[in-house]
Amino acid sequence: MKKVLFTAIAVIGFMSTQAQEIKFGAKAGLNLSTLTGDAEDAKMMIGAHLGGFAEIKLSDKFAFQPELLYSMQGAKTESSYSETDFGYTYIETEETKLKLGYLNLPLMAKYFATDKLYLEAGPQIGFLVSAKYDSDYSYVVIDDSDGSIFDSESDSTSGDYKDFVKSVDFGFNVGLGYEFTENMFAGARYNLGLSDINDVNGSNDKIGNGVFQLSFGYKF
Repeated sequence: MKKVLFTAIAVIGFMSTQAQEIKFGAKAGLNLSTLTGDAEDAKMMIGAHLGGFAEIKLSDKFAFQPELLYSMQGAKTESSYSETDFGYTYIETEETKLKLGYLNLPLMAKYFATDKLYLEAGPQIGFLVSAKYDSDYSYVVIDDSDGSIFDSESDSTSGDYKDFVKSVDFGFNVGLGYEFTENMFAGARYNLGLSDINDVNGSNDKIGNGVFQLSFGYKF
């Protein structure tokens, strides 16, 4: 981990010495995240991201942009079961959300196809800050003769999951953006997790992060 951070700092330092112009800014936006690989039942979950960046302009066409973002990621699973027997319908549902909080460091190379439109790509390292799960369960028995609820049960549980998720995640980003003015911009980006984040003892499942981001930002 220390070697990766040292390399990232060295790259940022070198790029800064080659800069024609450096601008700082802040960005925030929407996350649509899921888990990939062996997490076959994982569904997309809504989150958010927030942080800052430095745009190091190397030429009219190229820039280097290191960022530091807090990112709400993870996924949810849903299951349901129903059965009708002896005049009653039995319905059972369960939803579980795995909420992962990362401090991400993307290192983005930007190419300005026009004065306002740019393409971007680059690696990312993420450090796990938090991992929690929330689970909601419900069970309902309906009397088919009149549609009334004969019996029902519900339960909610939550807990910490950090011991079962690896503390460091590596990924690669691709995206594009548009600058409305010299200061304001919007962007879309996809982060593909390249490393296995599963840290459950005895499990051979390989699970990665997958995050689509929509961002709005301001350069000072």
